[in-house]
This record gives sequence, C-alpha cells and structure tokens, in this order.
Amino acid sequence: MWYFSRGTGIVSLVLFTAVVVLGALGAGRFATRAWPRFTVAAVHRNLALTSLAFLAAHIASAILDGYVPLSWFDVLVPFGSDYRPLWVGLGAVAIDLLLAIVVTSLLRTRIPARAWRAVHWLAYLCWPVALAHGFGMAEDDAAYGWIVALDVVCVLAVLGAVAYRATRHDADTATRKLSPLGGTR
Repeated sequence: MWYFSRGTGIVSLVLFTAVVVLGALGAGRFATRAWPRFTVAAVHRNLALTSLAFLAAHIASAILDGYVPLSWFDVLVPFGSDYRPLWVGLGAVAIDLLLAIVVTSLLRTRIPARAWRAVHWLAYLCWPVALAHGFGMAEDDAAYGWIVALDVVCVLAVLGAVAYRATRHDADTATRKLSPLGGTR
C-alpha cells in the first residue's frame, strides 16, 4: 500500500503538471494545426479529471495504509497531523485550493466569469504547494535521482508554460494598445 501511495502521488504530480502546463498554454492562446485551442482545452479538462482520480487513490491509500497515523481530517485541515505536520499540512493546503478550483469549475456556467477566473488562478499557487508537499514527504526517496529529476522536469515545464503565457499576454496587450480600433480585431 505504501508503494501504491507513493506511486499515485508521483503520477498525480506529473498529471497536475500537465494540467497546469496546458492551462497556461490555453490561456496564452497556444494553438497549432495539430493542437487547435479546443483540443488544448479538452485535453486540459480530461487530464484534470484523470489527475483527480489518481489524487483520490493517493489520499485513500495513504490513509488506509496505516503505516502512519493519517485521517481524513488531516487531509483537509492543514498542519493538524501528528506525522510530518508541515509536509502533510502543505498537502492539505493543496487539496483545499484544489477543491475550490474544482467546485468553481463545476459551477462555471452559474457563477460570474471573473469569480471563476479569480479562483482558477489558485492553480498557480496549488501546484507549487503540492510540489513542496511531495518533495518534503519524499525526502527518503530523494536518494533516487530519478525522482529529483522528475521534479526538475515538472518545474521547468510549468515555468516554460507560464513564461509563454506571460509573453503572449504582453504581446496581446501591446497589440490592443496599438490597434486603431481600441482593441477590436
């Protein structure tokens, strides 16, 4: 069960990294012939759902394992765990942020777009908190260089996608300012 929990945690990190990367690329209006914008959005949504399933398996297996004393309360309430309270607490913070993102995404058609967007920006906070949780919880696993390498690849992927989004946003803003029609294209 311990290996299953670790494995699903690692897979969750990779999937959530892909979700954040695709979200940032989509927000930056990334598109190619092979990957039109609707495809990027669809893969983003489907990977988000898949990552939630792996995350649920990760949490359930960590609690059911019994190797460490974790409860559902520890998963939802930050920093209350007796076992590695900082690292488990960061996982709880990430879960709470993720729950806000999921709930508002499910209600997207019923809430104002600005409210959804504001909460969805929490993904840029949720992901590094989850990364820190995984890194702290896996300090024993750090001896395995491939785990550290995987973390580095995930960080580089997210930084690259966020940089792309930021440069696209700057370019779009400059184009709107220069447009003779006041931003209408």
